[in-house]
Amino acid sequence: MTKLNIIAFDGTRFEIDAADGSTVMENAVRNSVPGIEAECGGACACATCHVYVDEAWTDAVGAPSAMEEDMLDFAVDVQPNSRLSCQIKVTPALDGLVVKVPERQG
Repeated sequence: MTKLNIIAFDGTRFEIDAADGSTVMENAVRNSVPGIEAECGGACACATCHVYVDEAWTDAVGAPSAMEEDMLDFAVDVQPNSRLSCQIKVTPALDGLVVKVPERQG
């Protein structure tokens, strides 16, 4: 299991044991993290699972794909460290990953 740290907009921290191969979005939804709406269910067809990757983790997580970048155009308050959580696959290399949920989704 890989440990994820998802911080809700109000500062509540969710420490989640995530199965490798799952996505950050799937784990956020499964653990009722507020602010992760995931309206498309993880198909990269909306921007309602937008998160900010902690600066210490941006290299490990990697850059968004072209399709993800297109969908981020619909997110609110996009920053250089913005990602769609449905596109971040959980791997052992991401053990301890920290992401923050924005104030609102697109």
